[in-house]
Amino acid sequence: MKTSFRFSVFAFRIFALSLCFFIPATLSARDRWTEKQANDWYAKQPWLVGCNFSPSTAINQLEMWQKETFDPETIDRELGWAEQIGFNSVRVFLHNLLWDQDRDGFLERFEQFLEIADKHGIGVMVVPLDGVWDPHPKLGKQREPRPHVHNSGWVQAPGAEILGDPDRHDELRPYIVGLISRYRNDRRIQVWDLFNEADNPVSRSYGAEGTREEIPNKAEMATMLMKKLFRWAREANPSQPLTIGIWRGDTSSHKVLSEYNRIAIEQSDVISFHDYANLDLVKRRVNELKRYNRPLLCTEYMARPAGSRFDPILGYFKKEKIAAYNWGFVAGKTQTNYPWDSWDRKYTAEPKVWFHEIFRKDGTPYIPEEVEYIKSLTGKK
Repeated sequence: MKTSFRFSVFAFRIFALSLCFFIPATLSARDRWTEKQANDWYAKQPWLVGCNFSPSTAINQLEMWQKETFDPETIDRELGWAEQIGFNSVRVFLHNLLWDQDRDGFLERFEQFLEIADKHGIGVMVVPLDGVWDPHPKLGKQREPRPHVHNSGWVQAPGAEILGDPDRHDELRPYIVGLISRYRNDRRIQVWDLFNEADNPVSRSYGAEGTREEIPNKAEMATMLMKKLFRWAREANPSQPLTIGIWRGDTSSHKVLSEYNRIAIEQSDVISFHDYANLDLVKRRVNELKRYNRPLLCTEYMARPAGSRFDPILGYFKKEKIAAYNWGFVAGKTQTNYPWDSWDRKYTAEPKVWFHEIFRKDGTPYIPEEVEYIKSLTGKK
């Protein structure tokens, strides 16, 4: 694929060899930030506002980053639209298989992405692992989207083969420590969100191979791996905060927390959460999480038919200075403008009310009034 965004591959390789794989054994792992450290960091940040981003030409994390399908032209164009509406941050998903396949090449492309984002005044929240959708990821050419189905090709990282075998969890350490060590002091990285919805019990039929079930003890394996992830990430001694998000469960008091939520809250430097509910329920969740006296980051929201809309949710987040990342940006191969129930209910055309996404592929806003509302909050109107 042609690219108008060039940089010296040779120079980057030399830099990567000298820094990327250096794991600072001489440094002791840092502790979890104190409340003061977390709040001091957050006080220096602007109001973080953006989206969960993948280019419209990628069906999943592997297609976004693999050499054959990496698409910097589309990334540059679409992040330009993000800049125009005032977004200053994006949450992006990586994959351990990319590291295993071709570390140098993967990091060159990731570096190129960071340069493009930085050119548009956008920082990055990095998600190294993800527990949602297809539990059996494979490198190489990714399947085509199922017509009219939400996120029909998204893949888990590390996937069931590694997640389900505790003896293989340590295979992920070089990826986590190496990646974070490389960018531990990079101003372009804003947050490390270590594992997205690690215990999500998604069970669907994928591809031509038929039903491919989740491991039966996913929650147990996920929480086991979460503990190691925080430890490994702290070995890299990052200057950016670490987090894993709350995405379901009772948070009305600390004593009722699930093990997953307890680990996420007690180990995260900053508290992150997902909420696709209406404003009243969002306010309840926020009030419950405020008790921890740490910055709050909503790393997923905005599902129009569920009552989670930019107006008034985003306005509330700004008022409370809660970082806000809606799911999706440009409608494309992920098809997340279709609802979750498209896995179980047949759709033959674009839904009248989009579930996620803001723009069509030509840059036209799905709802122009929404874009004007976003711009009014970000100072771009």
